[in-house]
Amino acid sequence: MAFFLDRLFPFFLFCLLACPAAHGQLSPTFYAGSCPNLESIVRSAMSQAVAKENRMGASILRLFFHDCFVNGCDASVLLDDTATFTGEKNAIPNNGSLRGYEVIDAIKTSVEAACAATVSCADILALAARDGVVLLGGPSWTVQLGRRDATTASQSAANTDIPAPFHDLSKLISLFVSKGFSAQDMTALSGAHTIGQARCLNFRPHVYNDTNVDGSFAALRRQGCPSVGGDDTLAPLDLQSPEAFDNLYYQNLMLNKGLLHSDQELFNGGSQDSVVMTYSTNAAAFQSDFAAAMVKMGNMSPLTGTSGEIRSTCRRNKSEQLNFPKAQAEIYDGYNNERKSPDIR
Repeated sequence: MAFFLDRLFPFFLFCLLACPAAHGQLSPTFYAGSCPNLESIVRSAMSQAVAKENRMGASILRLFFHDCFVNGCDASVLLDDTATFTGEKNAIPNNGSLRGYEVIDAIKTSVEAACAATVSCADILALAARDGVVLLGGPSWTVQLGRRDATTASQSAANTDIPAPFHDLSKLISLFVSKGFSAQDMTALSGAHTIGQARCLNFRPHVYNDTNVDGSFAALRRQGCPSVGGDDTLAPLDLQSPEAFDNLYYQNLMLNKGLLHSDQELFNGGSQDSVVMTYSTNAAAFQSDFAAAMVKMGNMSPLTGTSGEIRSTCRRNKSEQLNFPKAQAEIYDGYNNERKSPDIR
């Protein structure tokens, strides 16, 4: 019996390190045995992407947000439309707005070279979102791993579940509460708008029609955003430091200089005014709450165990990949070959 236990113990230890999927739970050490260099691969690729274009950190963060808010963090947002499959890329909040897919493609290629058929696109996106924030001066957090990739997507859920720039405070709170967040979590996560840019299409109603906007700020933004046309013209979401992950976004709100209607709703005589005031003067509190809310987001309805799949390419599930002719396949070499899209962040 002692001999049997001695032989069995190393197997149990190996499974604890390399086989956590059997338990259907997320763990920060999920790939410790099967892909030990995963996090360094993702960090290196994100460092290159953000060095090339700072805004990419915000773009990847937004990709993760839009993924998680539609049926959980399952990489469904990365799936392309095909003749037989409708993804989420052409949903109203995503079409012509989300970007950074090619960065995730490049990371997936590097990860596959190191650990083939092992790491999900969902986990790659979760790590890349964290690293993009850190590279722009924001907080870090422990990313739980072990997600699997969706084989399906829901354009209809993307159209209804993702908060919009024209939503008022009650609608915003309702949407976030429906996903398991508190109102304060929502206000902390909205601080992601301290980086990135928004399209004229999304901030035009606020700077032309709303009364809770600083006059000089509105005039400044109207210069680059005419009342008709110019929908894709970009402006920084954070007037003061759009490429640094800091708490100046909240200071802007207190001056009625939020770019989007939904931004300024957080400081407009409502329940979140006190939270905005706290974050505007306490950067550490904001970063701590943001990191905690990001961990909560990453735990939204993940596919684990034998659910879903591990895609070989992030743009197609396995069945679509098998049906897609090689002659028609698009090969993305880094992210210079991807068609650029305007970006809300």
